[in-house]
Formats: sequence, C-alpha cells, structure tokens
Amino acid sequence: MAKKRRKLNKDFEKKIYSSKKNVELVLAKIYDIDDEDIQKEYMSAFNKVVYLYGELKEDYERLGFSENSEELLANYKNAFNLFESEFEI
Repeated sequence: MAKKRRKLNKDFEKKIYSSKKNVELVLAKIYDIDDEDIQKEYMSAFNKVVYLYGELKEDYERLGFSENSEELLANYKNAFNLFESEFEI
C-alpha cells in the first residue's frame, strides 16, 4: 500500500523555524551563564520547552500539518512564555 503524503503548510513551517531560532537563542544565553548552579537551574527549567519543541518538529516531519499541529504549537508557546516570565534571560 502506498504511503500517505504529508500535508504541508508553509506558514506553519515558518512558525517551527522561528521556534527553533528562539530555542537556540535561549540555549546560547543559558550556556553563557558563568555560575554553574544558575546555569543548571535555567537548563532544568528550559528542558520542557526544548522537549515540546522537539515534539512539535517531529510530529510535523512525520505527519505533516494535522489537527494536532496547532495544539503542539500552543503547548510549546505556553511553555516558552512561562519560562520567560519566570526566568530573566
């Protein structure tokens, strides 16, 4: 049986790319923290955001744009905003 084609969405791809850049920027800032204990605290808090970004990206690469895509993006954005509100970076 033929494999079903993924449904692509250019606007959603732009959001994923933007999310990737935001994650990379915050990770770079965390790695620049000199105090090891503070760096570990920030990294521990940011791991959820990284995990949710990974889920978002993997889901899109595997399935394409689906009914689940917007929910994954919203979960990522909420976690990112929560991190930004709790940690000054």
